[in-house]
Amino acid sequence: MSDEPEGDQKKIIIDEDWKRQVEAEREAALHEEQPAKPRRAGTPSDAAGPLPPPNLTVLASSLYLQGMVTLGLLPTQGSDQPEVHLDHAQHTVDTLEMLREKTEGNRTPEETKELDRMLHELRLAYVEVRERQNEEGRRQNEEGRRQNSQA
Repeated sequence: MSDEPEGDQKKIIIDEDWKRQVEAEREAALHEEQPAKPRRAGTPSDAAGPLPPPNLTVLASSLYLQGMVTLGLLPTQGSDQPEVHLDHAQHTVDTLEMLREKTEGNRTPEETKELDRMLHELRLAYVEVRERQNEEGRRQNEEGRRQNSQA
Protein backbone atom coordinates (compact mmCIF):
# COMPACT_ATOMS: atom_id res chain seq x y z
CA MET A 1 0.00 0.00 0.00
CA SER A 2 1.18 3.47 -0.76
CA ASP A 3 0.53 6.75 1.02
CA GLU A 4 -0.94 8.30 -2.12
CA PRO A 5 -4.73 8.65 -2.34
CA GLU A 6 -6.59 6.15 -4.44
CA GLY A 7 -8.40 7.57 -7.46
CA ASP A 8 -10.07 10.94 -6.88
CA GLN A 9 -9.96 10.73 -3.09
CA LYS A 10 -7.83 13.37 -1.40
CA LYS A 11 -5.84 12.57 1.69
CA ILE A 12 -6.74 14.80 4.64
CA ILE A 13 -4.00 15.53 7.13
CA ILE A 14 -5.10 16.90 10.48
CA ASP A 15 -2.53 18.99 12.24
CA GLU A 16 -3.45 19.44 15.90
CA ASP A 17 -0.62 21.92 16.46
CA TRP A 18 -2.39 24.65 14.51
CA LYS A 19 -5.07 24.82 17.20
CA ARG A 20 -2.45 25.51 19.86
CA GLN A 21 -0.74 28.05 17.61
CA VAL A 22 -4.00 29.92 16.95
CA GLU A 23 -4.80 29.94 20.66
CA ALA A 24 -1.32 31.29 21.46
CA GLU A 25 -1.70 34.02 18.83
CA ARG A 26 -5.11 34.94 20.21
CA GLU A 27 -3.67 35.23 23.73
CA ALA A 28 -0.78 37.35 22.47
CA ALA A 29 -3.21 39.67 20.66
CA LEU A 30 -5.29 40.06 23.81
CA HIS A 31 -2.21 41.01 25.82
CA GLU A 32 -1.21 43.59 23.19
CA GLU A 33 -4.65 45.22 23.28
CA GLN A 34 -4.71 45.56 27.06
CA PRO A 35 -3.24 48.79 28.41
CA ALA A 36 0.19 48.41 29.91
CA LYS A 37 0.25 48.12 33.66
CA PRO A 38 2.50 50.61 35.41
CA ARG A 39 5.82 49.04 36.28
CA ARG A 40 8.02 49.76 39.22
CA ALA A 41 11.26 51.51 38.49
CA GLY A 42 14.07 49.10 37.82
CA THR A 43 11.92 46.24 36.55
CA PRO A 44 12.82 44.90 33.11
CA SER A 45 10.45 45.40 30.21
CA ASP A 46 9.51 42.26 28.32
CA ALA A 47 8.27 44.10 25.24
CA ALA A 48 11.14 46.57 24.90
CA GLY A 49 13.54 44.07 23.39
CA PRO A 50 17.30 44.33 23.46
CA LEU A 51 18.93 47.71 23.86
CA PRO A 52 21.17 49.01 21.08
CA PRO A 53 24.88 49.04 21.79
CA PRO A 54 26.02 52.29 23.37
CA ASN A 55 27.64 54.58 20.82
CA LEU A 56 27.76 58.23 19.81
CA THR A 57 24.83 57.99 17.41
CA VAL A 58 22.55 56.44 20.04
CA LEU A 59 23.49 59.17 22.54
CA ALA A 60 22.95 61.93 19.97
CA SER A 61 19.62 60.38 18.90
CA SER A 62 18.45 60.39 22.50
CA LEU A 63 19.28 64.09 22.81
CA TYR A 64 17.65 64.77 19.43
CA LEU A 65 14.38 63.15 20.53
CA GLN A 66 14.52 65.05 23.81
CA GLY A 67 14.87 68.24 21.80
CA MET A 68 11.87 67.38 19.62
CA VAL A 69 9.79 66.77 22.75
CA THR A 70 10.83 70.09 24.34
CA LEU A 71 9.92 71.86 21.10
CA GLY A 72 6.44 70.37 21.31
CA LEU A 73 6.89 68.40 18.10
CA LEU A 74 6.46 65.10 19.95
CA PRO A 75 4.11 64.54 22.90
CA THR A 76 5.57 64.00 26.33
CA GLN A 77 5.19 60.60 27.92
CA GLY A 78 1.81 60.27 29.59
CA SER A 79 0.29 63.23 27.73
CA ASP A 80 -1.43 63.60 24.40
CA GLN A 81 -0.75 67.32 24.24
CA PRO A 82 2.72 68.49 23.23
CA GLU A 83 4.32 71.10 25.45
CA VAL A 84 6.82 73.72 24.29
CA HIS A 85 9.79 74.57 26.51
CA LEU A 86 12.11 76.75 24.43
CA ASP A 87 14.69 77.10 27.19
CA HIS A 88 15.03 73.32 27.48
CA ALA A 89 15.13 72.97 23.70
CA GLN A 90 17.95 75.53 23.51
CA HIS A 91 19.82 73.64 26.22
CA THR A 92 19.46 70.40 24.25
CA VAL A 93 20.78 72.05 21.07
CA ASP A 94 23.69 73.50 23.05
CA THR A 95 24.43 70.06 24.55
CA LEU A 96 24.48 68.43 21.11
CA GLU A 97 26.76 71.19 19.84
CA MET A 98 29.10 70.65 22.81
CA LEU A 99 29.10 66.92 22.08
CA ARG A 100 30.01 67.64 18.46
CA GLU A 101 32.87 69.91 19.50
CA LYS A 102 34.25 67.52 22.15
CA THR A 103 34.24 64.54 19.78
CA GLU A 104 35.84 66.37 16.86
CA GLY A 105 38.49 64.16 15.28
CA ASN A 106 37.17 61.03 17.01
CA ARG A 107 33.99 60.44 14.97
CA THR A 108 33.44 58.25 11.95
CA PRO A 109 32.16 60.01 8.81
CA GLU A 110 28.73 58.44 9.40
CA GLU A 111 28.61 59.71 12.99
CA THR A 112 29.59 63.19 11.82
CA LYS A 113 26.90 63.17 9.15
CA GLU A 114 24.19 62.03 11.59
CA LEU A 115 25.21 64.48 14.29
CA ASP A 116 25.29 67.39 11.84
CA ARG A 117 21.88 66.37 10.45
CA MET A 118 20.34 66.20 13.92
CA LEU A 119 21.76 69.59 14.89
CA HIS A 120 20.54 71.17 11.65
CA GLU A 121 17.01 69.79 12.04
CA LEU A 122 16.77 70.82 15.69
CA ARG A 123 18.00 74.33 14.96
CA LEU A 124 15.49 74.78 12.13
CA ALA A 125 12.68 73.43 14.29
CA TYR A 126 13.69 75.72 17.16
CA VAL A 127 13.55 78.80 14.94
CA GLU A 128 10.16 77.78 13.50
CA VAL A 129 8.61 77.14 16.92
CA ARG A 130 10.03 80.36 18.37
CA GLU A 131 8.69 82.39 15.43
CA ARG A 132 5.28 80.73 15.74
CA GLN A 133 5.17 81.57 19.46
CA ASN A 134 6.21 85.16 18.77
CA GLU A 135 3.50 85.51 16.13
CA GLU A 136 0.87 84.08 18.49
CA GLY A 137 2.01 86.51 21.19
CA ARG A 138 1.74 89.46 18.78
CA ARG A 139 -1.77 88.37 17.76
CA GLN A 140 -2.88 88.08 21.38
CA ASN A 141 -1.45 91.53 22.17
CA GLU A 142 -3.30 93.07 19.23
CA GLU A 143 -6.56 91.40 20.26
CA GLY A 144 -6.10 92.65 23.81
CA ARG A 145 -5.50 96.21 22.59
CA ARG A 146 -8.61 96.06 20.39
CA GLN A 147 -10.73 94.80 23.27
CA ASN A 148 -9.38 97.49 25.60
CA SER A 149 -10.00 100.27 23.04
CA GLN A 150 -13.58 99.09 22.50
CA ALA A 151 -14.34 99.04 26.24
